[in-house]
Amino acid sequence: MIETLSLQPLPLQAEALRAEVRNFLDEKLRGVPPERRARSWLGFDADFSRALGERGWIGMALPQEYGGGGRDAFARFVLVEELLAQGAPVSAHWIAERQSAPMLLRFGTEAQKRFFVPRVCKGELFFCIGMSEPQSGSDLASVGTRATPTQDGWRLKGQKIWTTNADHSHWMIALVRTSGTPADRQVGLSQLLVDMKAPGVTVRPIQDLTGDRHFSEVFFDDVELPHEALIGDEGSGWKQVNAELALERSGPERLYSSMVLLDTWIDHLRQMQAPDEQALALAGRMVGHLASLRSMSVAVTARIGAGGSPMTEASLVKDLGTELEQYIPIAIADAIASDTRHVASPALMRTLAYVTQFAPTFSLRGGTREVLRGLIARGLGLR
Repeated sequence: MIETLSLQPLPLQAEALRAEVRNFLDEKLRGVPPERRARSWLGFDADFSRALGERGWIGMALPQEYGGGGRDAFARFVLVEELLAQGAPVSAHWIAERQSAPMLLRFGTEAQKRFFVPRVCKGELFFCIGMSEPQSGSDLASVGTRATPTQDGWRLKGQKIWTTNADHSHWMIALVRTSGTPADRQVGLSQLLVDMKAPGVTVRPIQDLTGDRHFSEVFFDDVELPHEALIGDEGSGWKQVNAELALERSGPERLYSSMVLLDTWIDHLRQMQAPDEQALALAGRMVGHLASLRSMSVAVTARIGAGGSPMTEASLVKDLGTELEQYIPIAIADAIASDTRHVASPALMRTLAYVTQFAPTFSLRGGTREVLRGLIARGLGLR
């Protein structure tokens, strides 16, 4: 499938990595059914993440000085494409490698960089992100969780929700209010490092429609944090979190959440002696849309690799990618239902059932569609 999508070329040095990654995944994922692989970047497997770390494939684009691979953003793009296209269980290290480590390298102290980043790159330390709150959702500027200065550091009180892998993570980077009130919006926000085993931290997993527990509520009841928990300058959290969200919203994971389902369905079409012409046309339209969005994602990756923070462009990729990801299971379900000559395999139907149930969350994670379109309008000078 990826060769079909490759309208935007990647550097040859980055492409050279693809065959090695495919061989590794062919071995690791042999016999794993598509309905399980469809979980991909929500599939938590700490052993798999450590195996990637041993090969130097976590933090590939991070500096060697801090345990990274010293490669460019395009090499990481190739790796991520292959992991997601084949449905590898990457959730354990995903947030830490994609967001937390790069953010600490940009804004953190030298001590923070030295402690956290090498452990992330080895697949030994996992992060979750504390952004959304009840009654706030994707409106991050309205967060009310508060960190009050103390003689020894900070006292944290409040709640986060929809926190991915909070029950499995070692640390959280939390966006909190260190001054003012929620009415002050962006002013007075900071980011703090929170040890998830610290006294006063309580995690309650949330079960979704599929029976999985990717998300959690997290409660902070007078959690004592040291001065060193602060990332960057006090009050600079809004600037920092926007740079972080550009990393979250632009990658291939915003395009490929339905890729295993699409590939499984296309394999179903290939096995037919006389595939339905409408189904073939539908598959072609999906691949065409994916190719265009992939080109956009590659372009944003180039901007980020050059040190930029393309928030508007990343929001566009996320919004358009999510729309396609949610369309794919609906369209495939209709195509299967209208085909009276061929019976879909049980594996395809189980994969379709999982993606259909989970797809509504695609437009929630990483920012709701409404919030993203507001950001895009602002970035274009329309509001």
